[in-house]
Amino acid sequence: MNNYYPSNFKPRLEPSPLATSCPDYFRWIYEDLKPWKGTGITRDMIDKGKNYSHFSVLIVNGKLFVQKYRQAFQSRDVFTIWSILQLLRLYPGEVPNLELLFNCDDESTVVKPPLPRTKCRVATAKVKICPWESMLKKIKKGSKKIKWKDRVPYAYWKGNPLVAQTRQDLIKCTPSKRFDWNARLYVQNSYRESRRGFKTSNLEDQCTHLSLVPMKHFWPIRNTDKCRDIKFAVEWGNNHTVKAQEIGEQGSRFIEEQLQMGFVYDYMLHLLREYAKLLKFKPKIIPNKRLVEVCVETMACHRRGLEKKYMVESMVKAPSDSLPCVMPPTFDPVELQDFLGKQENVSRKVESWGNEYWKNTPRLHKKRIARKRRG
Repeated sequence: MNNYYPSNFKPRLEPSPLATSCPDYFRWIYEDLKPWKGTGITRDMIDKGKNYSHFSVLIVNGKLFVQKYRQAFQSRDVFTIWSILQLLRLYPGEVPNLELLFNCDDESTVVKPPLPRTKCRVATAKVKICPWESMLKKIKKGSKKIKWKDRVPYAYWKGNPLVAQTRQDLIKCTPSKRFDWNARLYVQNSYRESRRGFKTSNLEDQCTHLSLVPMKHFWPIRNTDKCRDIKFAVEWGNNHTVKAQEIGEQGSRFIEEQLQMGFVYDYMLHLLREYAKLLKFKPKIIPNKRLVEVCVETMACHRRGLEKKYMVESMVKAPSDSLPCVMPPTFDPVELQDFLGKQENVSRKVESWGNEYWKNTPRLHKKRIARKRRG
């Protein structure tokens, strides 16, 4: 770390607006770590997990060390490591000693017993995804380019379908000459888009379609019946425009208010603190050829182009002068069951609406069955 950078966290005495209870979704930190609550996380678990990871990070006394096992896609590992460095700069001396594995693949690898790993930060300069604070402003500005009532009344998706089976299933909902599922799906060629500078892939320019984020923030779509669920969701939204707009705006407001960069860093801090409590071994520096200490200077100075631009833009310039938000309590079993039950009831209600819609649309239903039999 830079010798001139503070090594201790000295917040001001008065609390900031963020120094209140953290957003409610922070409570899922406890649930995510629950698989290791009984056993803790052992040295053996970490060693076995390396076979399924791209790299590991070791934090000892505020210093960050990285050991790479295989190459990650594009620069996912780079900006994941960079974000941890910024956390160490924002709250110096507050991040506990720990060792943590990272997997940068799109799809998770399920291993039994579960091995302690987390996912890489997907944002990367290779696909022109700028730092979150700037991206949030651009998305908010882009969403105002076209009024809600003037937006294209279709579900919208753009991406690379080859990275996951669920995406390949989604592409089956592409409109054909015989039937339109009310979805506009665009396959993104990452190589071609990269050469063009991702000019047609800006997230802020993709807010021209009616949002399918119902009930409160989203509309549930079943993995087993994507096309029919999407078709019905769009039809419902087009026939309930006021409610659909309300849901879409609530979803946008959640992102703007609950996912501020300050909360993102606080989430990282609390997650790492809770994770470190589970370690059954003392993290320590064991020198080897692949273990490298990293700091802001060694990561940013030799970068070029967008990578350097985004690093400079997202760099934490000074320690926080306020306390992190306060973690809410864990879910008690009854409360958690009640929450999950309500979620399930909403999904079933929407599913019943969809079934009723298709039941009353016999002509479309018969065409679907005929095509399925011919297939």
